[in-house]
Amino acid sequence: MRQKQPCTTVSTENLRERALEWLPDGKRAAVCFSIDDVHPGMESNGRRVRPVVTRDTLGHLHWLLDRHSQLRATLFTTADWRELSPLPTRRLLAQIPYLRDRFFLSEILPAGSLRLSSHPEFVQFLKQLPQVEIGLHGLHHVQRGLHIPIEFQKLSATECKRALQEMIAIFAEAGLEFAPVMNPPGWEMSESLAQAMIDVGIKSVSSARDIRTPISPTATTNMSGLKGVSLIYPERINAERLLHITTNFQATSTIDRALEILEHGGLLAIKAHAAKTVLGYTALDGLDEPYRNYLHLIFTTLETMYGDSLWWTSIGELTDRCMTVDHRRNVAKAGMRS
Repeated sequence: MRQKQPCTTVSTENLRERALEWLPDGKRAAVCFSIDDVHPGMESNGRRVRPVVTRDTLGHLHWLLDRHSQLRATLFTTADWRELSPLPTRRLLAQIPYLRDRFFLSEILPAGSLRLSSHPEFVQFLKQLPQVEIGLHGLHHVQRGLHIPIEFQKLSATECKRALQEMIAIFAEAGLEFAPVMNPPGWEMSESLAQAMIDVGIKSVSSARDIRTPISPTATTNMSGLKGVSLIYPERINAERLLHITTNFQATSTIDRALEILEHGGLLAIKAHAAKTVLGYTALDGLDEPYRNYLHLIFTTLETMYGDSLWWTSIGELTDRCMTVDHRRNVAKAGMRS
């Protein structure tokens, strides 16, 4: 289903001009890295699935951070993860129109099983990771109907706001600080969710993934999530009340794509997922050892080619930078009018 675009974009000419403003002095392009679906984890014990602290993915991340001192990472973390399968396992029910929209089409965890505040050892593990910030990735990561992970898809603005407030309360309860940035589950950002994010103080969103569209300064997204936003530059959306950042690189992308983005002065936004395989579903960008090694090769190449001219940043740091640029512009405009 094509997503309705809840944003107001700037002109192509203005986009290129303003895109360059977010880069610090002396930097020609930027790199950020984020991981989705971070939560305490699960393991199967006979017929019972129980929560457990899983550190394989974050171990791979730690390995990369140890070898690349400038690298930063944003871990998009779910407050109370309940999803067991991203695909329907109740296949007969999934074939019945209308009825299937009223039920969970796979088994889910009881509420609270993976609530962050119930797993202080996992929270502490996140806190001690170097060069890392925490971003928001939903309350439960599950909904009724065919599209299981797309949690906010059918919710009203009021329901979205209530879920976001509960999510933020769980982070506070767990004592886990987070940057005011969000990656909605399934990349889905409805108008209702956009308004709710603004209302609760979220400043930026990563709601589009496009690893296919050819790179150019005017390229816009046409793959997962939000359509028609800049492929390679941070862009203000929703009357400039949110900053949007597009994921444009993952495990299946070539290094040539990365170099093209950087040569255009863009943001190379690299994505990984915390789980490689879940109940038979395999994420192509799951952070396993082969993907880790590929990223190590890419980062080493970029360090050699660009030296200090690249800005290795996080989504939260980038958001802060853009907000500062916006503030300075508004002050300048006010001074010109007075």
